[in-house]
Amino acid sequence: MGALSKVGQAQAAAILLDTNAIIRAQLDRDLGSEARAAIQAAQAEDGILVSVVSAWEIGLLARNRQSPTGRLFQPDAARWFDNVLSAPGVRIAPMNHQIAFAAWNLPEPIHGDPADRLMIAIARELNVPLVTRDRAILDYAAAGHVRAIAC
Repeated sequence: MGALSKVGQAQAAAILLDTNAIIRAQLDRDLGSEARAAIQAAQAEDGILVSVVSAWEIGLLARNRQSPTGRLFQPDAARWFDNVLSAPGVRIAPMNHQIAFAAWNLPEPIHGDPADRLMIAIARELNVPLVTRDRAILDYAAAGHVRAIAC
C-alpha cells in the first residue's frame, strides 16, 4: 500500500509525528518503546507522516542560533527537514483548508497553541495516532479526542 491517497484514508500502520517526535527520531534518542515500535511498523508501509506545520516550527526554532535546539538545524533548517523527508517511509501529511478550520473547532478543553491544534486536526482527519511527548495532547487523547502514542 502506498502513502495516503487522500485526506481521510489512512494506512493501517500510519502515524503522524509531531515536531518533537521528528527531532527525537531524527537524532535517534529518547524515544519510548511504543513510539519506536510504531515508527518501525509505519516505516515498513511508507506510513510515517510529517506535517508542513513541523517544517514551520523547525524554521522558528532554527532562528535562535544560540540555543542548543536552534543549533541542531544549522546551517540550513530547510535542508535538515529535507533530510527527514528523504528517510525511508516518510511522507508529508496531506493538509487542506478543511483541516485548518477543524483545528479551531476541536472539542474543548484543549490549549490554544495553533501548531498543536493543527497537528491534532490532521491526526483526527487522517484517523492516525499522533506521536508526541506533549502532555496536553496526551491528556487530550486520554479524554478520547485524538489517538496518540507517547514518545
